[in-house]
Order: sequence, then C-alpha cells, then structure tokens
Amino acid sequence: MTVRDNKAQSRFELDVEGAVAFANYRLTPSAVIITHTETPRALRGRGIASELVKGALELIRADGHKVVAGCGFVVDYLQKNPQFADLTA
Repeated sequence: MTVRDNKAQSRFELDVEGAVAFANYRLTPSAVIITHTETPRALRGRGIASELVKGALELIRADGHKVVAGCGFVVDYLQKNPQFADLTA
C-alpha cells in the first residue's frame, strides 16, 4: 500500500479495497499541518490510519518539511512512534 500526496486536494491518500483513507493537510512556509484523518467505516480497526499517517510522515520527511499534528490521531501516532520525532515542528 502506497500513500500518495494529492496536492490538488491538499490531502495524503491511501487506497484500500476500492475505498480511500485520507489525511487532510495545510501547508505553511515551515510545516505541514495534518488537520484531519479519515478511514472509511468498513476499514476501521485494521491499522489503516496508522499506515496512512506513517506514509504521510515519510513523504513529509522526504520533502524536508516538518509536521504539526492538528488532529488527535496524529498526536497519538507521533507519541507512539519516536522515529518521527525529528519531524515535529
């Protein structure tokens, strides 16, 4: 499963079984603010949101940006995954 950056809609997307999990974001000069994550109801409870956030953080790191967790799920993910601590703005 590969996360992509849909720049036109300002969201990271992950296709799963014909549905799309996504994380909306806002760009600032210094960081990417992830404002909301959403996983289709039928796919919840399977770690898909975590895969989505992990992929989004890897894309943000590859672009040399920092991240601001603007939603609770991303806050929790960052606390549980210290390997992304260098990305926190």
